[in-house]
Amino acid sequence: MNIHRSLAPLCAALALLPGGIPIADAATPRPATAAPVFEQWRETPHRGNDELLTAGLGIDALRSTTAPAFSKPAQPTAEEARRRAIWSSWRGIADLTPGGGFGDVYGSLQAVPGREFSAYARIPGARQPHRVLVQVPDNFDASRRCLVVAASSGSRGIYGAIAVAGSWGLAHGCAVAYTDKGAGSDYYDLDAKAGFQADGTPASQGALAFIPAGAAATQGIAFKHAHSGDNPEADWGRHLLQALQFGLQSLDRAYPESKPFTAANTRTLGVGVSNGGGAVLRAAEIEGDWFDAMVAGEPNVSVAGAPPLYDFVTQAALLMPCALLAEDDLPQPPMRAQAVPVWTLRCATLKSAGLVQGDDTAAQARSARQQLLDAGLSAGALRAGAFSTGFDLWRAIAATYSSAYGRYGAGEHPCAYSFSPTGADGRPGVAAAEARATWWSEGSGIPPGNGVVLVDGNAAGAADNPLRGLNCLRALGKGDSADARRVRAGIAAATTKAPRRGLPIVVIHGIDDGLVPISMTSDRYVPLAHKAGAPIAYWRVNNAQHFDSLLAFPDYRRRYVPLLPYMFAALDQVWGHLEDPTHALPTDALIQPTPRAETPLLREQLSIPAAQTIPSR
Repeated sequence: MNIHRSLAPLCAALALLPGGIPIADAATPRPATAAPVFEQWRETPHRGNDELLTAGLGIDALRSTTAPAFSKPAQPTAEEARRRAIWSSWRGIADLTPGGGFGDVYGSLQAVPGREFSAYARIPGARQPHRVLVQVPDNFDASRRCLVVAASSGSRGIYGAIAVAGSWGLAHGCAVAYTDKGAGSDYYDLDAKAGFQADGTPASQGALAFIPAGAAATQGIAFKHAHSGDNPEADWGRHLLQALQFGLQSLDRAYPESKPFTAANTRTLGVGVSNGGGAVLRAAEIEGDWFDAMVAGEPNVSVAGAPPLYDFVTQAALLMPCALLAEDDLPQPPMRAQAVPVWTLRCATLKSAGLVQGDDTAAQARSARQQLLDAGLSAGALRAGAFSTGFDLWRAIAATYSSAYGRYGAGEHPCAYSFSPTGADGRPGVAAAEARATWWSEGSGIPPGNGVVLVDGNAAGAADNPLRGLNCLRALGKGDSADARRVRAGIAAATTKAPRRGLPIVVIHGIDDGLVPISMTSDRYVPLAHKAGAPIAYWRVNNAQHFDSLLAFPDYRRRYVPLLPYMFAALDQVWGHLEDPTHALPTDALIQPTPRAETPLLREQLSIPAAQTIPSR
């Protein structure tokens, strides 16, 4: 693999003007496209007990299962909403358990004073904006300017990448730019006609971050990923690029004496995990020398010519509850004793529908398992998929993504799925104001969760056809109805293309990833990038699954290692190369780490590939 970039831009990066600003090489110009317009600009200071990285919470409060309190439960202040959002984002992504290594073996939790700039951005032609936010530490050095750009993982809110990009970038004195990539936690209560303002506080009027079209005619909950009328995934790369552009404009405002900040004179790194990793690889397609390097972890990408991930998700929603009965020693949670009766019933239902073979539950489970293995899922990934199965994530993901691919609004889902607040009895009802106030801070961007449930409009016919809703979701990706063609067009628009030539990329993926299987994503993308001539390194990590946060459970840390240490190591090595070209870019590696079980994690257990130096000639 070619690990060298051309010497011209490297030499140019070392040439400084008297003011300390690197000069761009004329042979490799950055694009001069018109800058996007950002709306609802906000600038806020964050120092002392409200700093950038943990909002003053520190490791002990981040570990707490009790969310930071709102002084008025139904009407938090902007500072309170932000603090709880940062608490939730850390806990949803990172393993913060004592002995887990974060802050000791990898990553940083040191307080970082500075400023935040935030705004709404809009992709040309999009109906709804996406959020962008930039954190500028007080120790930012305009003579060594750098910008880390990240998209939230999953469908999380604007702080959804803080445990990765924020922790690494702020520790290196870089500004960090974020985007929620057209998804996020800006839920809208269709009954109360209430959403969220730019500062994360609830409101029923004003410049809300998301107001769904046709909201007056529907009930329940709308959220951007499913109900914006856009197809966010098709624009993930452009969302990330706009975050970069917003970062540069924010630095112009933060340091007017040193402007202009441009992609030519500022080092730019793209980083993200899961859907955020997918956004990084989509941005790598964009022509123009906007980014200096990319690091993508467990990226959700679909490659042309191969079945899209939606196909696997709908198959898993149908078959995996039954298939897992053929697996021994499943990680817990979910608790197997509670799951077995439900999964046994699924096997019988699949048998009645002709979707599995076998005269007893054991044979039916083996039939379902074999179908998933034949689709390309590994046994390890199937086992790790128990979490997503036990918590009904497959169905929620399929309902959300199909709505987005088809650009359906609230109340328009072709398979009759919708989302609703829960009432006092836990059933679909009307949201209490106190519950609604927490959505922006704690919502994952794809319910169920935080007092919002997925409602199956097919439930009334469950006695006749208990699989009606799931079969409908699957048919949207494989059928020939008008709705299926509409959804497949959206899937096609989100297909990943090869990266631009010469852009250094590191892809990192857990071999046991049960949510975004490596065999269906990174294993397909990396050859595409190689063929396009990209200097790409591929780190495959054994004993790693999708959710680092699950290592809080003893049974998960007995089996798995966190993936984030490899993200930080790759960023370190890429940064080292950009600082000094005699330091080599990362190269391919099959990594064999050892889970920590109940002992503190040691760096040696991770078997992180060592940084290499290019031999002098």
